[in-house]
Amino acid sequence: MTIERRRRIIRRRRTATGTVLVAGISFLAGMTDAAGLLISGSFVSFMSGNTTRAAVALAGGEAGYALVLLGALFVFVAGNALGIIVAHNAARRTFRVLLGAALILGLAAMATGPALATLQFYGIVLAMGLVNAAVEHIEGLPIGLTYVTGALSRFGRGIGGWIVGSPRRDWAVQIVPWLGMATGGICGAFLERALGTGVLWLACTLAAVLAAFTFFIPPRMQQRLAHRSMPQKTTIQPRPDA
Repeated sequence: MTIERRRRIIRRRRTATGTVLVAGISFLAGMTDAAGLLISGSFVSFMSGNTTRAAVALAGGEAGYALVLLGALFVFVAGNALGIIVAHNAARRTFRVLLGAALILGLAAMATGPALATLQFYGIVLAMGLVNAAVEHIEGLPIGLTYVTGALSRFGRGIGGWIVGSPRRDWAVQIVPWLGMATGGICGAFLERALGTGVLWLACTLAAVLAAFTFFIPPRMQQRLAHRSMPQKTTIQPRPDA
């Protein structure tokens, strides 16, 4: 076996593993987003929607509701930051992030009752922000887990490039997050109708199952699923003698 062929096989394995993982996490995000929307009446991962709804609420004199939605934006950002902190220097970074999301969803599932409704809402939002650090790219292709607008845009641009003759075909993976979120959303909506807030325990369990799955993914492969910006090297040119 040649070195080049071996590299292609390894690359295909990494792509397949990353794609399966993205599908599972996107399904979790869609399920949680749909259930969270039905439970709280607000989005738990679609922050563009919450931004628009906050603006409309302010214009309609609903300052209290607008503040809750604006608070969700800060919590979502904090969740993304927390995901990077949790994964920092971790050998099994994806495992650690998903385990953290499972724990937060479990806490949110326990926060029942009208008095804790906002706290439960923020807990779900925090988990959805955190889970974005689980997978950031597949073989250099950026991947969104709890939002699919960018993925659909990249998918559409990939189709356009294919039509005009681009040789690249890896853009097709961009449809995976949407498929995962769409199917997860359908399941989450039906499950919320049947179980109410109990659906959050299912979301917690699914996050834990995904974490268990990723535990067996080699740490080196988990590291490759994260986007790491390479520091630029500065070359100091020697001064010419005067």
